[in-house]
Amino acid sequence: MDVGAIFQAAFALVVGLDPGFLGIVFLSLRVTLTAVLIAALIGLPLGAALALARFPGRAAIIVCLNALMGLPPVVAGLAVFLLLSRSGPLGPLGLLFTPTAMIIAQVILVLPIVIALTRQVIEDLWGEYRDHLRSVGLEGLRAIPTLLFDGRFALATALLAGFGRASAEVGAVLIVGGNIAGYTRTMTTAITLETSKGDLPLALGLGLVLLSLTLAINAIAFGASRIGARYAG
Repeated sequence: MDVGAIFQAAFALVVGLDPGFLGIVFLSLRVTLTAVLIAALIGLPLGAALALARFPGRAAIIVCLNALMGLPPVVAGLAVFLLLSRSGPLGPLGLLFTPTAMIIAQVILVLPIVIALTRQVIEDLWGEYRDHLRSVGLEGLRAIPTLLFDGRFALATALLAGFGRASAEVGAVLIVGGNIAGYTRTMTTAITLETSKGDLPLALGLGLVLLSLTLAINAIAFGASRIGARYAG
């Protein structure tokens, strides 16, 4: 097939709403969005606490978090594999080669990004509003809810960075998910597999959907932040 025919076949798959095609897309969204949500619930308060707390070893933790932002996905996948394998501590749960295992791997990849970026945002806000917050009795960890609310638009960028990391992930989910058709096959693993098999229309169709979803989510977040900033004055 020439390039034009490949694009034509890819668009036909996208607009034809093939059940197998949609199943891959929906599983990818479920795994990625769940991982980002869990990372946000854990990472936002932890990042804010790290920004405000002062204790021995804090600088070392910050350095480690910054380093983990670039954690190789295959290393994260291997760690989760050993954790969930039959001989691992969580082996009896039977989570290996399931969507849950893929979510765990993605949370490990996204969490350092959310914590590190949240810490930076909250630290900057605390430096700007420290005197005012102290004057109303909000100091230390008690200021976290207020600072998280004030920095909500900037923190959306941290979550988008986490979404980008998770949605583009191949290595970790391939190791712990197994790329099982109809069960653990995501857009990125399917693109890798179908390209190697020579099924370029399917790979290209999934790539177009993945790119479109990423652009749409970023556009919505950007628009919401602009509207919110306008109403905030």
